[in-house]
Amino acid sequence: MDFGHVLTAMVTPFDAKGNVDLEKVERLVEFLLANGTEGLVVAGTTGESPTLREEEKLALFEKVVTVVNKRVPVIAGAGSNNTYVSAQLTKKATALGVDGIMAVTPYYNKPSQEGMYAHFAAIAEATHLPVMLYNIPSRSVVNLSAETIVKLSYIPNITSLKEANGDLDHMVSVIEQTPDTFHLYSGDDSLTLPALSIGAKGVVSVASHIIGPEMQQMMMAFRGGDVEHAANLHRKLLPIMKGLFTAPNPTCVKAALQIKGLDTGGVRLPLVPPTSEQRQHLQFLIEQLKVS
Repeated sequence: MDFGHVLTAMVTPFDAKGNVDLEKVERLVEFLLANGTEGLVVAGTTGESPTLREEEKLALFEKVVTVVNKRVPVIAGAGSNNTYVSAQLTKKATALGVDGIMAVTPYYNKPSQEGMYAHFAAIAEATHLPVMLYNIPSRSVVNLSAETIVKLSYIPNITSLKEANGDLDHMVSVIEQTPDTFHLYSGDDSLTLPALSIGAKGVVSVASHIIGPEMQQMMMAFRGGDVEHAANLHRKLLPIMKGLFTAPNPTCVKAALQIKGLDTGGVRLPLVPPTSEQRQHLQFLIEQLKVS
């Protein structure tokens, strides 16, 4: 399955008591689909997966699948640092009708490359769906090597990688050595255009909550050969891309959505709301987008 070019790592809306709010989920999904999103990643890092219970994740998957109704791919965040739990959640998500699985590198227990290969192989074996690997050393401590990614890419249903280690040389190695059917996505909004220039498929984005149409415009310009226009857009969008990470994700993107008039609630502890200075900065960046 082709996941598209701009995938949104969707926030998880909460109500005033901190419970998952499925009515807000529906409004958010419709907003994202109307604003450039070609695929949704549900219950990933941006969806506050560390503080979501399994039953909440499954309710989210089921709701998003129903609302989307096959308009775009729905990718379930099913990874953890427990291989058995990840495989079981993968099976349950598959049964709910999602279109793909995303699995993060195991965090905290610091597995070897051989351990990570076995971990992802077990998750892939638990489903017939396409699996997206997610490499993010800043959160998981371990870095999935290019060699291990290449090896994993030959498992038939491991079809893509969300790469968030910030290393373009590493990305080149992965793109060069994996099959043409294996796609690399930037896991950093600010590296979207540089990653495209070396052969990435697209981005799994946080900023697309706020600048989805603009990101589509940038990517279409690049794919259409207007590199100068794409570069101009990248430079204009970079401040908001960076600004959304001035507090731990998804603190700022939820605040930015609220500023734009779409309430997705707050964040769960141990995350805390943005400071007044951070919120003012987001307001400024959003206002600057309107006048640029």
